[in-house]
Amino acid sequence: MRFTDKTALVTGGNSGIGFSTARLLLAEGARVAITGRDRAKLDAAAAELGAGVLAIQADLDDPAAVDSMIKQVGEAFGKLDIVFANAGVSGPTPLGGTTAAAFEAILRTNLTGVFLTVQAALPLMSAGGSIVLNGSVMRELGAAGSAAYSASKAGVTGMAKVFATELVARGIRVNTVIPGGTRTPIWTRGARTGATIEATEGALAPRIPMGRLSEPDEVANAVLFLASDAASGITAAEVVVDGGSIGAPYGAPIFRPAA
Repeated sequence: MRFTDKTALVTGGNSGIGFSTARLLLAEGARVAITGRDRAKLDAAAAELGAGVLAIQADLDDPAAVDSMIKQVGEAFGKLDIVFANAGVSGPTPLGGTTAAAFEAILRTNLTGVFLTVQAALPLMSAGGSIVLNGSVMRELGAAGSAAYSASKAGVTGMAKVFATELVARGIRVNTVIPGGTRTPIWTRGARTGATIEATEGALAPRIPMGRLSEPDEVANAVLFLASDAASGITAAEVVVDGGSIGAPYGAPIFRPAA
């Protein structure tokens, strides 16, 4: 198994891409810490994941909570080999209808929280370690109403390159996974409450060359590759898992000639 005797931290590991990543890491021998804000959801995820998982309730907007999270990981595992900085939030921030607080809340979680997580984890990491950040195709699509989320994800991918520069001499690799639309609960929360993933996929699929949303495991497998020794020569790179949305947009069904 690829991750025997390895330890991993997956923030936002109680659902979606984070949960799938934690499950696959555990299946390949790792000990895994997951985080989440909601205790009930976190406990349910931990119960489903089973032995080898450490569930930590943490609001990563709070620097003290980040420090507490890393302290608990250190006490349980003694070290960290892998960090998947996955926790993030979304929400509409249209011009003319967005408060400073609403805009900054998204950046605080998606950008500042990622920085603080990586910074706090470093004392537990050594040569051979791998950090993977979760970006998004939204950084470049220009979707109306998504200014804060898109800016935060553009910031993540820029920040990853800086991390890679700063950590390469320590033997720690830093890469980014770039998901497109993925079948996760993010489509049914917050401003999208009441929507279904099926309805969302029906609306988005014609714009995706592969004609469907990605599965969480498809993104998680890219994370595992970047975290593994198979990617030992890779740092400051990005793996895009979006069904071709940004690489071949004119392959989408809406652009195909009628049969």
